[in-house]
Amino acid sequence: MKFIVSSTYLLKQLQVLGGVINSNNTLPILDNFLFELDHSNLTVSASDLETTMSSEINVESDSKGSIALPARLLLDTLKTFPEQPLTFVVEENNTVEISSNHGKYALAYADGAEFPKAVSLEDPSTTTIMGDILATAISKTIFAAGNDDLRPVMSGVFFQFSQENLTFVATDAHKLVKYTRADVSASEVAEFIMPKKPLNLLKGILTGSDDNVTIEYNDSNAKFTFENSELVCRLIDGKYPNYEAVIPKENPNKLVIDRTQFLNSVRRVSIFSNKTTHQIRLKIAGAELNISAEDIDYSNKAEERLSCDYQGDDMQIGFNSRFLTEMINNLNSSDVQLEMSLPNRAGILTPIDGLDEGEQVTMLVMPVMLNN
Repeated sequence: MKFIVSSTYLLKQLQVLGGVINSNNTLPILDNFLFELDHSNLTVSASDLETTMSSEINVESDSKGSIALPARLLLDTLKTFPEQPLTFVVEENNTVEISSNHGKYALAYADGAEFPKAVSLEDPSTTTIMGDILATAISKTIFAAGNDDLRPVMSGVFFQFSQENLTFVATDAHKLVKYTRADVSASEVAEFIMPKKPLNLLKGILTGSDDNVTIEYNDSNAKFTFENSELVCRLIDGKYPNYEAVIPKENPNKLVIDRTQFLNSVRRVSIFSNKTTHQIRLKIAGAELNISAEDIDYSNKAEERLSCDYQGDDMQIGFNSRFLTEMINNLNSSDVQLEMSLPNRAGILTPIDGLDEGEQVTMLVMPVMLNN
């Protein structure tokens, strides 16, 4: 088995695949990349059993075969080469010899047959979406997903597909984000929960991409195919909570404010808040928003006044500043609207402008009890 490939091209593909590999694998074979050669077509795969990703790479070769090569060692070596052709030759003594312009390097390989095979999906449903739209949907929601192992369904992003639109939801019970695209739809209704790791990989690869991504899914797995790569992952098993029920419908108190000003104010004031609760107080009356925080244990306190556009009754409401900052930070509009009903009901944050055609973002943040 022998092939010739460009060093930087191979490195670029392997760095993406390297994101799948865990630092502490239970099966030693998972520390490797699987190389499957079929003449000029080389397929390289990486897996952690839950997620398997593979890319097709063009090489010069007229042989076939499959071997598993140590990922860390290979990546570390490739990073040091300037652009040049590398020749890989499988030797008799269970090593692969890599020849560059200046030297030779031998590394031990494992049998490719030991590497776990990717799941093939039994009669899947299919939806196609542009890469950048999927990447945006992931980055707008994934930060709100939970980290609680006891509630695995909330540790992923909920994909909800219908003939009208595609909806992506994430929540950790303190904050919730619902991102909808009315300009993309699916042929049939489907819903599934995607784990974070494969989503982060997809986000990294697809940001800014105009290529179409084909999503195939059934009850247990999903497969994303784009350009020369595919990613197959196991879905999170379970039923997603009824998130529509927690979004308050009647919110008579509406605050519209400059996003950057609001964000900077909340950031500054929150430095003075209690280090465990991160509580800040919003006091709204007329066209003035008063943001304050106090850490009684250390006698630290801060207060800022901002002018805003407010319709509704005077009110005081408390929020965890970390959640609020994270959410405002994730919007890219110039103004945001915060809708509220009562100090003990969730606030709804939405962007006023800066959205694409058919794009809708609703963020919900739970209040914290104020101690007056």
